Amino acid sequence: MTDMNENPLDILPELLLAASAVLGLLLGAWLPRRWQWLVGILACGAALAGIVAASVAAAGPDLTAFGEGFTVDPVTSTTRVVVLGSVLLVLALCARPFHAHPRESELYVLLQLSALGALVMAGAQDLLLLAAGYLLASVPAYALAGFRKDGPGTEAALKYYVIGALLGVVMLAGITVLYAAGRATGYPLLGPALPQAPVSLVAAGTVGLLAGVLFKAGAVPAHFWVPDAIQGSTAPVAAFLTTVPKIGALTALLRLGEAALSDSGMPWAALVSVIAAASMTLGNLAAFFQTDVKRLLAYSTISQVGYLLLPVAVAGRSDLAQPALLYYLAAYAVTNLGAFAVVCALPRATRIDDYRGLARRRPLLAASLVTCLLGLVGTPPTAVFVGKLEAFTAAFDGGYAWLAVLAAVNTVASLFYYLRLILPAVSGRPGDALTDGDLPARVAAYTAAAVSVGLGVAAGPVLPLLSGSLST
Repeated sequence: MTDMNENPLDILPELLLAASAVLGLLLGAWLPRRWQWLVGILACGAALAGIVAASVAAAGPDLTAFGEGFTVDPVTSTTRVVVLGSVLLVLALCARPFHAHPRESELYVLLQLSALGALVMAGAQDLLLLAAGYLLASVPAYALAGFRKDGPGTEAALKYYVIGALLGVVMLAGITVLYAAGRATGYPLLGPALPQAPVSLVAAGTVGLLAGVLFKAGAVPAHFWVPDAIQGSTAPVAAFLTTVPKIGALTALLRLGEAALSDSGMPWAALVSVIAAASMTLGNLAAFFQTDVKRLLAYSTISQVGYLLLPVAVAGRSDLAQPALLYYLAAYAVTNLGAFAVVCALPRATRIDDYRGLARRRPLLAASLVTCLLGLVGTPPTAVFVGKLEAFTAAFDGGYAWLAVLAAVNTVASLFYYLRLILPAVSGRPGDALTDGDLPARVAAYTAAAVSVGLGVAAGPVLPLLSGSLST
């Protein structure tokens, strides 16, 4: 790194988010119910200011802060922009469903705290800070899953919490084992020490650590919570849970592989590649015959994690891994949020058949849905197409051609269940479920679809900006 200091301004985006959450909690305690939306405006302001601060920091040199526990580099800067941009879209999705809700301000606070945990995970280069980020991202998310306090929401929160608590303990045990093996928790010290440690000890610690991080990513075998938690949550919360925590977790995995584990003596690349193959295949197979739209999109996110793990598997083996993952994360975030925005805009349409005739009733919304779903498949010129192409190229470059071929086969297979939702939407007569309309959600859907296409077209100048060094 070119600099190392203890300046709080180095973590200004994170500080803005934390300060907004604390202030929002205080404001929510005395604001009348009809004025609680001001806390949401405050959250939007913090996210926008954080994006500006992250963009300014991205133009500066790489540096570390607070005893080399947190690093600011292209990976952190990109993650900040993507996470905070995703928070803005989710806040738009929450505007109408939670307006004048008795706990409206609490919702905004929980969203910000969970997003802050994702940012901490992304920038952490110390195992203890990574664990702190995991907890900060998880605990508010449990409350979000059961926010409406009905039967499905309570079940969703319970399943989410039980699996998260279990795998969180396993993760802490893994960190303890890695500390015993490397006599350090910081990646700069841990990386050189692990090759000298017993391979069995390193392998046990790595598996335990992966259990927690994969839970946040929603990858196999820590994926069991995803379909039930997403189906039971409100649509805006489901959009958040399938996007923001994944960004922090996958970025943390890239940093772990690049800085500490790729040369540790254990088969890091082989382990992650098997997880990637299992995630994309199982997610696609389970999505084939789903009729509930949120559950279908939940399994879709599991398969998407499999594709996103391709560059993580070759971290340290290919220079293409970092830009491929960062670009794909941005593409996935905006496209997935766009698909969920359509779900939020049609609160009464819960099953695939409910979308029949959407093109006749709301043609722009149908166009947004088709753009985002075909984008998730990887259809040009959407951003996910470029993201998948970069991920496949990185896998080939890193010596994992078989994984890229399997991902390509899964991509073709995924078209089947996306078309099961697209075809009714563009054909047939509209039903009663399409009568409701949420204007902020519709605007968010239009915006996300346009950004997905725009980011795909602008991939040429964007990709070189993501190629900075990840050295520690």
